[in-house]
Amino acid sequence: MNRRTITTFCLTVLCMAFIAISCNNKKTGTIATDLIRNPQSAEGFDSNMKMPELTFDEDMHDFGRLSAGESISYSFHFKNTGNADLVISHCDATCGCTVADFPRGRIAPGGEGYITVTFKSAGKSGQQYQEITVINNSQPANKKLKILAQVGR
Repeated sequence: MNRRTITTFCLTVLCMAFIAISCNNKKTGTIATDLIRNPQSAEGFDSNMKMPELTFDEDMHDFGRLSAGESISYSFHFKNTGNADLVISHCDATCGCTVADFPRGRIAPGGEGYITVTFKSAGKSGQQYQEITVINNSQPANKKLKILAQVGR
């Protein structure tokens, strides 16, 4: 056998060993099931499970016409309409030109807050559409906010 064949064989054996070790279902390294809260199960929907619910007054905002280079913000109002604490873990935007500021910490049932979205039009031209995904602990775990702008020069 040549050196390349031996190297390929050794790498294959190492990969298979790594996969076998990482798929081991021992108690160590597993996630406790009491951390996973999902009202859907094989038995159906559990309507008694306490869950937060993230509800926005509106999920889209049109900034209208902007000048190139302008930076503008809008605050989306929300409320926890569920019966458990709401936690927003982070917000992801479709572009680096859009940033979202959100409350950290728990929001009690009935609590309210704002997610402030800032759009920077530098280097942009024409119709702009951006989405912000709000990742949280409600069902569904992702909510989308949308902004529009018409950027002129």
